Amino acid sequence: MSAGELILVTGPPAVGKMTVGRAICAASDFRLFHNHHTIEPLLEIFGFGTPPFRVLDREFRRRIIEEAAASDTRLVFTLVWDLENPESAEGVRWLLAPYVDAGLRVSVVELFADLETRLARNHTEQRLAAKPSKRDREWSDANVRELERHRMNTDPSDPQPGDEVIGDFPHLRLDNTDLTPDEAAIRVLDWLETLTGL
Repeated sequence: MSAGELILVTGPPAVGKMTVGRAICAASDFRLFHNHHTIEPLLEIFGFGTPPFRVLDREFRRRIIEEAAASDTRLVFTLVWDLENPESAEGVRWLLAPYVDAGLRVSVVELFADLETRLARNHTEQRLAAKPSKRDREWSDANVRELERHRMNTDPSDPQPGDEVIGDFPHLRLDNTDLTPDEAAIRVLDWLETLTGL
């Protein structure tokens, strides 16, 4: 197996995907590609959810992942993902394809925490520094609450289209409510070590 590898870190807004991703990278040779790396510059030009925003966000993410796979980069990619949406499931499969097609390992780390915890994390300095669109705290809190209507964590008792994609890869479901980012990163890296021994 080549050195290249991708960890897809998923979960609802403000669960700590970027922060845990940074901690994973600080403790290893992974590189971080968080979802706001493409969102923030496109917001300034096109506005969230507009047709040009959606097209370019998708294309930029795919191209970055293609080049990372081609250069055997160990990449952490973070993503908020509506598991109920079949179109989203196919979009995620398409984004992961460069690593899959190259025979590189892909694994999924799913973070979850309750709404109260996520609302508290929504205002952290690190989050606001990397995500200017979240600095309007009233709007950002309302957005976190509004997105609760979507399924962004797996539930074995109620499978969704996104679960089929996740099922293709090793999957760690991690409650990081009471974990520091460093503690969560250690758990992820220890789990990856167990996969290497399989």
